[in-house]
Amino acid sequence: VPVGRIETGILKAGMVVTFAPANVTTEVKSVEMHHTQLTEGGKPGDNVGFNVKNVSVKDIRRGNVAGDTKNDPPVGCASFNAQVIILNHPGQVGAGYAPVLDCHTAHIACKFSELLEKLDRRTGKSMESNPKFIKSGDAAIVKMIPSKPMCVETFSEYP
Repeated sequence: VPVGRIETGILKAGMVVTFAPANVTTEVKSVEMHHTQLTEGGKPGDNVGFNVKNVSVKDIRRGNVAGDTKNDPPVGCASFNAQVIILNHPGQVGAGYAPVLDCHTAHIACKFSELLEKLDRRTGKSMESNPKFIKSGDAAIVKMIPSKPMCVETFSEYP
């Protein structure tokens, strides 16, 4: 019985869902919240458990994202661009730095492969392209490469 929070859309019995980045597809048998079956399904904000057909505990793990197979199914990514702010870090941060990212329930080291641009923290405007390094207090757009497959979405599509 996978457990998770519904971020967007609905989850109900009979739906076919895909787990990413595991790339496992299955049918939802039932959805429950606090051990009570939800006949209408779960809605955004609900923390639910859902029974699925023919999926072993070994097939999926913490950090996987489930989504509607027929409508923009989730997929793993090889890299992604992220807007970051360096809060409290001694010295400078450059390409190659690999902090652990907590994204939904995934907990994965992601390497800064490129520093794409340095931003003004207040306005979000670009201050410098391809900076060599950033330091505490700086905001930047960086290209990140996760050490293990990871599922992320763009904020513009899933705010």
